[in-house]
Amino acid sequence: MSTDELIQPKATHVAHEPRRRGLMLLLLLANSSMLAVYMGVGAVLLPTQIAQIDPGDKVAILGIVGGVSSVFATAFNPIAGALSDRTGRRNPWILGGALASLAGLAFLGSVRTVLLVGIGWCLVQATMNVYQAAVTAVVPDRIPPARRGIASALVGLGLPIGGTVGVLIASQTAGRLQLGYLVFGAVVAGAALLLTGLCRDVPRREPLPSVPKRDRLAAFLSALANHDFRWAFIGRALMVLGYFSVVGYQLYILEDHIELPKGLAPTEAMAILTPVSMGAMAVSTVVGGLLSDRWNRRKVFVGLSAALAGIVTTIPVISPTWPGMLCFSALNGLAFGCFMAVDTAVVTLVLPRAEDAARDMGVLNIANAGPQIIAPFVASAVVTALGGYTPLFLIGGALSLLGALAILPIRGVR
Repeated sequence: MSTDELIQPKATHVAHEPRRRGLMLLLLLANSSMLAVYMGVGAVLLPTQIAQIDPGDKVAILGIVGGVSSVFATAFNPIAGALSDRTGRRNPWILGGALASLAGLAFLGSVRTVLLVGIGWCLVQATMNVYQAAVTAVVPDRIPPARRGIASALVGLGLPIGGTVGVLIASQTAGRLQLGYLVFGAVVAGAALLLTGLCRDVPRREPLPSVPKRDRLAAFLSALANHDFRWAFIGRALMVLGYFSVVGYQLYILEDHIELPKGLAPTEAMAILTPVSMGAMAVSTVVGGLLSDRWNRRKVFVGLSAALAGIVTTIPVISPTWPGMLCFSALNGLAFGCFMAVDTAVVTLVLPRAEDAARDMGVLNIANAGPQIIAPFVASAVVTALGGYTPLFLIGGALSLLGALAILPIRGVR
């Protein structure tokens, strides 16, 4: 057996081609709704709500709320993934997580203190990551390795589509926060109902063997002992940390750093920048995924896109203007879209064990959520201690460049 065969997990269940197309569209919808919540609420509604409560300390408060809530995201994603592996089903976790998120978002929209906002966002992060863990596991469950690039590209379109829709919804409802939160809850619940209603689970025929409690943590993190998986984890973590250190504070950057045209409010600027960034992201997601499949090359796409993401952060430093921000958003979208699409394909090809796909993808999602724990603290500390947003752009860019280097040691994927 070749090395490639050893490291590439076989899909546990492979759907017929017509069903696979339908499944991919449902996954696109599910991921789009999820990213609409993360981007619309996290980037617009939550910062707006915090600024209304305490405008003087908004940067520090957003850092604390974002960081603490990401602890819940980091914990719940892999735990939910492991539990869905054990039950052999995804749909109950997808639907349950979405409905619980609807309740959490409704609560978040009804509160008016910093403490309750923090509690509400923690609840939303926890329940959305239950949903995310199960949705993420569907690709290695049911899509064969040869089609992972296309599948990952389609799933990756959830960020540009969901991000654009989410920010547009949020920008229109920023003055009516309770309504905005309810709309986002309805979006994710509706997507979950469609996916679980139209795509039946294909349960594992034999349950996983019982594992003693003392061995569960070691088993849970065992994927990190795999050389290729570990470096994919490191690269993803660095890229996400660099990205969210900047993007998570974009509303405040537009308020306090960028020279906006007269009459253009920061929330309106977000509604323009997001489609620019997400449109570029959509193009690079599809092109990157298709070309990486056609050429059977993944690392070059991941490395170059991470390097580009690092370089373009210098644009708002050199030109803190509206045209400069438009240029940065477009190029950053191109870089991040290609990275996430192809890197997801890389990860599915270096999973150590196909039967532990959801658990190991949940571990990888620590590289998504974990840096978001650090990013708000890092960003608020940099802005406060180093005197503004220029150092934040430079540090975010440096982290992305390190993420580009981390792809080089991976041996099992070209």
